[in-house]
Amino acid sequence: MDEQRKTIGRAILSVGGFFLLLAAAMFLPAGTRWTRGWLFLAVFFVEMALMALYLWRTNPAILAARSKIQAGTKGWDRPLFYILQILILAIFPVAAMDHAPAPTGVVVLGYLLLSVGMAGNAWVLSVNKFAEMTVRIQAERSHHVVDRGPYAIVRHPMYVAFFPVAAGMPLALGSYWALIPAAIAAALLVVRTVLEDRMLQRELAGYKEYAGRIRYRLIPGVW
Repeated sequence: MDEQRKTIGRAILSVGGFFLLLAAAMFLPAGTRWTRGWLFLAVFFVEMALMALYLWRTNPAILAARSKIQAGTKGWDRPLFYILQILILAIFPVAAMDHAPAPTGVVVLGYLLLSVGMAGNAWVLSVNKFAEMTVRIQAERSHHVVDRGPYAIVRHPMYVAFFPVAAGMPLALGSYWALIPAAIAAALLVVRTVLEDRMLQRELAGYKEYAGRIRYRLIPGVW
């Protein structure tokens, strides 16, 4: 029970800090009268809360695993991780300073993409307790190949779920310019996919055989 309380506490602090940072990135450049910003923050908070509740019921271990960067993270992944975080955060001030907002239909599309990506991410995290924020071999947790759920379709489904989120956030905020940092983040994630997949084939028992069965990394029939 104490460990559960600690996990809940860390998760609340982490999410609270994240939303404060997000609000600062949005409203410092735009001002507090930015209606689309407030709408996005509310919708995003609700979707994050629903995902957290779902994971608490289906795979609570993942909440603790993703509460911080764990020891043993690969040296090449740490800078990649921080660059990705900066690029994702950059979406919000760029959108806030965009004075040519997209039409309502584009905004609706953005929310649809965001919701699809968040649902996909929840599915991935519900079946894979090893889906930490950074890349490492989790020997202390008896790391093994997960091949069920979305992992029976592609080898890196969490990254697949990132793409509609990355596209959806700028569009939900009504900004085409904010698609630029989102696109750079998506490109870096493809690089990370290559590096992670190579590492797993070298270091994780059974992964080569899994890769032989599940041929595609991100896009079925393509790559």
